[in-house]
Amino acid sequence: MNREGVCNIKVLVANRGEIACRILRACIEAGHPTVAVYAGNDADSMFVEMADEAVLLMGDTIGETYLDQRQIIEAARSTGATAIHPGFGFLSERADFATAVLEAGLTWVGPSPQAIEKMGDKMTARQTMREAGVPVIPGEEV
Repeated sequence: MNREGVCNIKVLVANRGEIACRILRACIEAGHPTVAVYAGNDADSMFVEMADEAVLLMGDTIGETYLDQRQIIEAARSTGATAIHPGFGFLSERADFATAVLEAGLTWVGPSPQAIEKMGDKMTARQTMREAGVPVIPGEEV
């Protein structure tokens, strides 16, 4: 924590568009420095302008840019970001990405890799909820 009692967290937002804007706005309001990652075709987007720093992801496709785990973790390292917020969609549902972020010594802003694995598979999620005593809407079991 710094002298004002605020945690020293620098957040890299690994998403784009309105999702990234909402996360960036929340981070800014909380006083956390921010980093955006962006593909070339998003260079003039609002989320890039909102962030304190922005890192261009190399590549021409979603798979080569916003889904490239290695590039995103490297962007966090090169900017001194201490946390990665995945937003939703893209890498937010990838337990292997959450694990890679944690193994890189960064903070993962999201559910644990184990929770992502359990909840990512709908059949496993339903079974986990039943075992926890949570009511589950009847449906066809495959």
